[in-house]
Amino acid sequence: MNKTQYNVDWPDIDTNLFNRSAKLFNAVKNMLSVKLELHADNQALQGDIFLFNHFSRFETFIPQFLIFENTGLFSCAIASGEFFEEDNTLSQYLKNVGVFPHDHPNLFPLLAKQILRGRKVIIFPEGAMIKDRQVIDKRGEYNIHSRSTGKRRKMHTGPAVLGQGVEVIKAAIRHAFSEKNMSRLQQWKADLEFDTLDQLMAVALKPTTIVPANITFYPIRTSENLLFKSVELFADDLSLRQSEELLIEGNIVLKNTDMDVRMGTPVDPCCAWDWKIRYLVDRVAPGIHQLDDVYRLKDLPKSWKERLLGYLFVTNVQESRNQYMKRIYTNITINLSHLASTLIMFNIGMKQLTVSQNRFYTILYIAIKQLQNNTEIYLHRSLLNPNEYSDFTNKRFEQFICLAKEADLIAEENNNLLFLPKLCEEYDFDSIRLENPIAVYCNEAAPIKVIRETLEKASNEFDNIDTDQYASWHFEDECRALAWEQQTYSNGQFNGINCQEIIVADPSPFLIQPDNSNGFGVLLVHGLLASPAELRAFGDHLASLGFTALGIRLRGHGTSPYALRESSWEDWYACLQRGTDILKFHCEKLFIVGFSTGGALGLKLASEQIPEIVGIIAVSVPLKFVNPAFMLVPLLYGTNKLVDWVSSYEGVKPFVENTPEHPDINYRNIPVRSLYELRKLIQHIDDLLPEISIPSLIVYADHDPIVSPSSAPDIFKKLGSENKRLHTVESDRHGILMENIDGIWKVIDEFMDELLDQHKLHAPTSFLLDRDN
Repeated sequence: MNKTQYNVDWPDIDTNLFNRSAKLFNAVKNMLSVKLELHADNQALQGDIFLFNHFSRFETFIPQFLIFENTGLFSCAIASGEFFEEDNTLSQYLKNVGVFPHDHPNLFPLLAKQILRGRKVIIFPEGAMIKDRQVIDKRGEYNIHSRSTGKRRKMHTGPAVLGQGVEVIKAAIRHAFSEKNMSRLQQWKADLEFDTLDQLMAVALKPTTIVPANITFYPIRTSENLLFKSVELFADDLSLRQSEELLIEGNIVLKNTDMDVRMGTPVDPCCAWDWKIRYLVDRVAPGIHQLDDVYRLKDLPKSWKERLLGYLFVTNVQESRNQYMKRIYTNITINLSHLASTLIMFNIGMKQLTVSQNRFYTILYIAIKQLQNNTEIYLHRSLLNPNEYSDFTNKRFEQFICLAKEADLIAEENNNLLFLPKLCEEYDFDSIRLENPIAVYCNEAAPIKVIRETLEKASNEFDNIDTDQYASWHFEDECRALAWEQQTYSNGQFNGINCQEIIVADPSPFLIQPDNSNGFGVLLVHGLLASPAELRAFGDHLASLGFTALGIRLRGHGTSPYALRESSWEDWYACLQRGTDILKFHCEKLFIVGFSTGGALGLKLASEQIPEIVGIIAVSVPLKFVNPAFMLVPLLYGTNKLVDWVSSYEGVKPFVENTPEHPDINYRNIPVRSLYELRKLIQHIDDLLPEISIPSLIVYADHDPIVSPSSAPDIFKKLGSENKRLHTVESDRHGILMENIDGIWKVIDEFMDELLDQHKLHAPTSFLLDRDN
C-alpha cells in the first residue's frame, strides 16, 4: 500500500521551467569535467520510451534534458516515490518538469498520455543503481541484484507493459476512426488535449518504440575528491554507502571523465504479438474508452477475451523485457580498462596468478587490433587512437594500474604482474566500487561475449604469433594515428590557421619493401613542419637498392599546426621508437637517416646503443641557427604560457609565420611551443653525442639559410664514434636531402654499402617478440 496519497491527475510540464532547466543543465555540463557524448541515430531519437542503465546518482538528471537538447521534445521521467513524500520545493520542481513517482497508482495511464501527446518517457528499468555492474549470472542469464531482498532478479517489465498498453490504445483510436465513431474520437481528442482529429490519427498510426540506452563512464576513480573532503569537514559519521557514493560519483563529476550515452536499436513493445493476440486486440479495442482501461485487462477483465488477452500480454512483456535488457548492456562503450580487467579475471580463472608484463600487454594489444575490425561492438575512442593504446602509457590506463595496486588487487615484481587474493573475495554491494574496480569493469564488459573470447584467443596466439601480422598491425597504427589526428583537427575552431596551409603532398607514413631484400632496413625521419612526403623519393631510391625503407611520421606533422602545437619532442621520439620496432620485424640490421630535426632525433636513438642499429646518417641537424631570434623562443613561450594561465586568451603569439622551401609539404605557421621543444631536444642530444659509438655520417650545406654551418663540425667533434665522417654540400638550400643536391644520395649509399660488407647477414628472418619461457 502506498504511504503517499497522490492526486489522480498530475501537473503538466511547465514548459518555461523545463526550458530554463535545460539551459542550466547545458551550462553546468560545460562547467563540469565530464565529457558527454551522445551516440544516437535519427531512428533512436524518434523513439518513445527510453531506457537507461543506472550506475551513479547524478546521471538520473541527464537523459531528460539531453533528449530535449537533441530533439526539441519534452521528456518525462520516473523517480523514487521518496522524493514526493513531502510537499516541498524539490517535489514541486520535479512535478513541474515532468517527473512522476514510481508508486503512483495511476502511473501507466499518466505516462501513456504523455507518449500519445508526443512526449518522451525516461525509465531506469533496473529500479536502482547497479554498482557492481553484474547483470549476467554464472549461467549466462540476465538478472540484477535486488537491494531489498539481497537476491538476484529479472529487470522490471514496466517499460514493456507501458509500451504494449500504448499500442492497444492506438488500436482503439484506429478502430474508432474505422467505425467513424465521432463521439468516441472527440472524447479521445479531448482526453489527449489535441487540437484536431488529424493530430489524433497521426499519433494512432505511429508505431511505439522502446529505445535501450547505455551510459558508460571512463575512467572509474576511487581517490579522495573535493566533494568528499568538503562533506567530511562537517560530518564525521558518514555511512559506508554515503562515503562510497561521494567518492565514486564525486570523481565522475569533478575529474576528467568520459560519459558515453549510446542509444541502441529500438525494441518493438509488441514483439511477441502473434495472430492470436492481434485477433483479440481487434475484438477488445472497441471496449477501450479510457487510458486506464488498458492497464486493468489482466487484473480486472470484463470478459473472457480481456482475461485471455491479459494472460497473453504477460508472455509478450517478458519477451520485450528480455530484448531491451540485452540491448541495454550490449550497448556498452568498451575501453582499455574493460579489456585489462577481463584479461586479469581470465588469468585468475586459469590459475595463472603471475604473468609477465610483456605477455600481458602484448595479449591486450593483439585483442585490441582484432576488436577494431568487429563492427558489432562499440569501442571507446581511445581504442581507436594508437597514441592511447600502442605503448599502454596513457594517463587513464596508468591511473587504472595505480588504482589496482593501491587497492591491493595487483602488484608488480621483476617485470611481472601478480594477481592478489583480494581479487577473488566477495564484497558488499556498496563497497565493491571502492574495493574491487577490476571486478566492476569485468562485470560491465561481461555481456559482450566476444570480449572474453577475443582475449582468450589472443592469449592462446601469443606463443605462436604471426610476426608478419604483428608488424602489419604496428604500421597500420601509424596510418590510423594520422587519420585520427586529421579528424581531430579538422574542426572549424582550427580554421583560422588551417586555411593558411597549402599542403597537398600525402603525409602518410610509408613502408617500401624491395623485390630483392639485402636484409637491411632504413628508418627515414623527416624534419620539423614537414611529413614523410619529404623523404618518399629517397625511400623509393633505397628500395631499388634492396633496402626496406620506412618513412615514419612525427606526431603533429602533416595535419595541422594546432596538432603540432600539442606535441612534445618526447612524442616525436616515441614515433622513432615505434618505427624501429616495425623495421625489426622485417630486417636484422637497421640504418637511421634523419633530416634536420629528424636528424637530431636520430642521434638520440643512436645513443641508445640498440644492437640492430648499425649506422646513423644525420643531415642538416640544427644545433645552431642562422637567425639569432631563435634564442628568444623560450622567453616568448614562457609569456604564452603565462597568458594562457591567467586568461582564456591563446597566448600573445602562439604561431610565427614561416616561408617554407616546399609549401606543398611544410607548414606555413610554426607553433612557438614546437620551437621551444626543439630547443629542449637540441640541449638534450648535445650531452648524448659522446655516447654514440656506431658509424656516423654528418652531412650539411655550407650556406644553409636556416641551420648554422657550424652545427655539423660541432656535432662531429663531440661524437663518440670511431668511424665518423663529415660531408659538406655546396648549397644555399636547407632541403638538401629531399632535393638530392650535389649527389647527396650517392654519398649516403656509399657510406651504407661499406657497412653492409662489415655485417655479414644470415638469411633475413623476422624479429620475434621477447616471449616467456
